[in-house]
Amino acid sequence: MIQNTTYKPASFRHIPHIISILVLTLLCFNANAQEDPPRPLKVTTFQNLSFGAFIQGNTGGQVIIDPIGSRSLTGDLIPVFLGYQVYPAIFEVEALPGSIITIFNGPDITMTGNHGGTLNLHIGTSIPTSPFINTINPPFKTQVRIGGTLTVGTMLNNPSGDYIGYFSVTFIQQ
Repeated sequence: MIQNTTYKPASFRHIPHIISILVLTLLCFNANAQEDPPRPLKVTTFQNLSFGAFIQGNTGGQVIIDPIGSRSLTGDLIPVFLGYQVYPAIFEVEALPGSIITIFNGPDITMTGNHGGTLNLHIGTSIPTSPFINTINPPFKTQVRIGGTLTVGTMLNNPSGDYIGYFSVTFIQQ
């Protein structure tokens, strides 16, 4: 017995169904795109470091500002409140969430007075502590607060007046 099998070509009415099934199959797979390229870290100065006003005695001492903004004095320094504010340096950091940011303090600096004399400034710790992971989406910024220690000598070496200096802090994004 010979069996004759004939194949019928698919009718065009089934093609939309076949295409729909293929599209649905492709939608079931997860597609992974390339991650965003690293966005450059942006740092701006929001507030400068200020040690306020104080009176020095015969031996001097240190004025310490912590990252929160609290001031403490050692030696024979006396705090005075003559309208001079006390606050830490604040930097605003804009980076992609998940970026690891490391802070490197620059070297100690010498501040010069408007009536002569010099003071030594040592840059202190930061809040958040280094390294930290940025969790804030741009354009919002993470505030980094940094304190410092000012070493004050005798009245002869450090006459009263305004002292100014510039320090460097390096922010590295990983």
